[in-house]
Amino acid sequence: MSDDVSPGPAGYPGRPLEGAQLTVTSKEFTEQIVLGQIMGIVFEAAGATVIDKTSIQGSIGAREAVKSGTADATYEYTGTGWITYLGHAKPIADPHKQWQVVRDEDAKNGIVWLPPSKLNNTYALALNTAHQKKLGLHTLSDVARLSRKSPGALSMCVENEFSARNDGYPGMARAYGMKIPPANIRKMTGGVVYTETAKGSTCTLGEVFTTDGRIKAMQLHVLADDKHFFPNYNAAPAINSASLKKHPKIAAVLAPITKALDNTVAQRLNRQVDVDGQDPHKVALDWLVEAGFVKEG
Repeated sequence: MSDDVSPGPAGYPGRPLEGAQLTVTSKEFTEQIVLGQIMGIVFEAAGATVIDKTSIQGSIGAREAVKSGTADATYEYTGTGWITYLGHAKPIADPHKQWQVVRDEDAKNGIVWLPPSKLNNTYALALNTAHQKKLGLHTLSDVARLSRKSPGALSMCVENEFSARNDGYPGMARAYGMKIPPANIRKMTGGVVYTETAKGSTCTLGEVFTTDGRIKAMQLHVLADDKHFFPNYNAAPAINSASLKKHPKIAAVLAPITKALDNTVAQRLNRQVDVDGQDPHKVALDWLVEAGFVKEG
């Protein structure tokens, strides 16, 4: 990365990473790329030379880069750490406890999980304004009650994977007692789910990710997971332990950034890339400058 940046009034003061060479990585989807760019720019402002290895295909690739030391740092999700990397089947409902157990168990793998953000990129169901007003749905329990009372009243657009995963529709239906007829569960690609949910003719409900920028752009209403069925996927810095030992100020430099990240910020930044077509690096830099974490020039 080659940005001319320095710490802003809201960022960590000074240049405590002067002389460090740090490699940041991420997975290949929009939110991950933006988070990787945010991390890299903040490291630059703190004095580091930053190598950009964001947009690695698949979760395992980015994970292994940090684990092996090929990369120094990434933003990762607590639920992914607990279920995908550490092999647990049952998520932990409390977000802080979910982070704590991941932090403690992953330490043996040479990865340090710094405190998490409020950004929680998990599954949800959403519907358009017309259906929300007509049906009065606010929670997944509301959906379950309506489905039991009138099974044919609801239809759902989902991705193939969500339709089969235990942490997707089958598990959700069991946990809430939903009785939507199989013929009313319509499978399609992720992008089409959003457009069809917004239209509301093919499906009443759609599977979404809570930080997706299209939720706000398409004026979709997200239903509360009131039984906390879906795992917590809070974004947190995952740092190679040797890198953190060598450059301990990484934690202090990232702390105010992570604290500022939440679903509202993520939806806005993701929308700027996915809906408005902006460059992820520019989106990251503009947000950091606007929030006062870095200054240009």
